[in-house]
Amino acid sequence: MGKRKKSSRKPAAATAARRREPLDTAFTCLFCHHDKSVTVRVDRKEGIAQLVCRVCDQRYQSKVNHLTEPVDIYSEWIDAADAAQKEDHGTRRPAASSSRPAPAPPSVGSDDD
Repeated sequence: MGKRKKSSRKPAAATAARRREPLDTAFTCLFCHHDKSVTVRVDRKEGIAQLVCRVCDQRYQSKVNHLTEPVDIYSEWIDAADAAQKEDHGTRRPAASSSRPAPAPPSVGSDDD
């Protein structure tokens, strides 16, 4: 009995497919919309990351762990900005859609009973 033949795969093709592309470290600012103006500095020793826009000086700071990448901090910043915007709009009362005037609230000291 003979040995089985090994497949003739090229090992270089397998390593090229596994090669990871580096993630971005400069991003677009949410407030001034300049490309690559936002930079993220991750200080793993201190456990914090700082995000700064060079154009409008917008800042964000977050806690990090050993798996955190700059793109994660940028995503957290986007989520925090959206949450702040929703909170800001949630406190305002929406405008009435009808043309009728709103009824006056009942006064506490009136004797209309």
